[in-house]
Amino acid sequence: MAAFSKIPYNCHEIGHTWDPSCVRAAGDITRGALEVSFKIYVPLYLIAAILRRKKKDYYLKRLIPEIFWSTSFLTANGGLYIVFFCILRKLLGGFYSWSAGFWSALPASYIAILLERKSRRGLLTIYMANQATETLFRMAVTRGMVKPIKHGEVLLFCITASLFMFFFRSKDGLKGFASSALKFIVGKEEIPNQTVAADEPQQHAAGTLGAGRRTLIGYPRELLQSICRKGPRHRCCKHYQDNCISYCVKGFIRMFSVGYLIQCLLKVPSAFRQMFSKPSRLPSLFYNKENFQLGVFLGSFVSIYKGASCLLRWMRNIDDELHALIAGFLAGISMCFYKSTTISMYLFSKLVETIYFKGIEAGKVPYFPHADTIIYAISTAVCFQAAVMEVQSLRPAYWKFLLRLTKGRFALMNRQLLDVFGTQASKGFEGFVPKLDPRYVTALTQTVLLPGDDVKLG
Repeated sequence: MAAFSKIPYNCHEIGHTWDPSCVRAAGDITRGALEVSFKIYVPLYLIAAILRRKKKDYYLKRLIPEIFWSTSFLTANGGLYIVFFCILRKLLGGFYSWSAGFWSALPASYIAILLERKSRRGLLTIYMANQATETLFRMAVTRGMVKPIKHGEVLLFCITASLFMFFFRSKDGLKGFASSALKFIVGKEEIPNQTVAADEPQQHAAGTLGAGRRTLIGYPRELLQSICRKGPRHRCCKHYQDNCISYCVKGFIRMFSVGYLIQCLLKVPSAFRQMFSKPSRLPSLFYNKENFQLGVFLGSFVSIYKGASCLLRWMRNIDDELHALIAGFLAGISMCFYKSTTISMYLFSKLVETIYFKGIEAGKVPYFPHADTIIYAISTAVCFQAAVMEVQSLRPAYWKFLLRLTKGRFALMNRQLLDVFGTQASKGFEGFVPKLDPRYVTALTQTVLLPGDDVKLG
């Protein structure tokens, strides 16, 4: 089988086509990765520190070491890959279908993740496991092993949201960031055993309005609050300031505004660059379709979940945490407004992690030491395998990241010679012929390739 055959080319002919020297090629990749890593992590850590309101002591003692650790991790991941790429070629005398990608990236990724701080390894592992799972699925689709499900990302999100909301409503179900995030999105009213003041805030609000001066704003506000307090509300519902209808409407408006503002803020950097060159495009910052899509997605998720929860309380006359399974699943349909495989896969990965740690706490699942580093290494190796042998199976955003990290050199691999393995390695690179040093080219390569032109590095 072609998958188990070996091609007897050297690493200059396949990998570092821009330089015949393994040492110089590894140095090129490492320098490029170091530069890009600093550009990524310096602003990332600075923004994170500002948003978390870190004190002066953090900036003086911890900021630089943390940037250094993360930069070293990413630089090592890129530089060590080409090192093991060359080492394996020398040991094996050529390349097998999985040696150029997977087996070269596996030790490089494992060593690299050990350089990163332990507190960040879990997040990186989930991210790469998400990437690898999607990549493997695309590989399976390409080989005809599975068929893609229409609206599969929506179905996956519905199932994930259903279980997440069940854990959210269960006692000691969710902890840490996941619990805080859902409290912000859905609100504390949907948490059983959560004390929500009923009469005191209402009386306080009424007293304040009564004592305050009657203005043009005060009258509509008082009228609106009066309308919201009146109307149907089940005795099990804890949204004491609103009836069930206004409770859902307010949830939609609030999260629609959050989603809209998030998308606007994400577009500010690109809009700022175009402020002077193309000022006519500035209005698109506020009227972009994606801004409204994310807003509708978040708003409808909250309103559907709250509406379904209230409806189930009316129908069953009890407040049951099992309601969250149905309400969460129905709320997941909101992803139809903002379809994203990335969001679905990431949240599913977090769900698997949550269930795994719950199993450990219950003593039903064994704990595997260093599982995060092993999973990260394997996941990254799978993505590198796709980047070498079948780029079409890799998520486009991750491929662009690899090109950025290597200054475009990942695209200079001689994938025509890898087509023998049957993965269409050169798909998307048709017509590209690297300019190889004739002193290091075998006679076999000369019969396959024609002389190439100069290639500019990104």
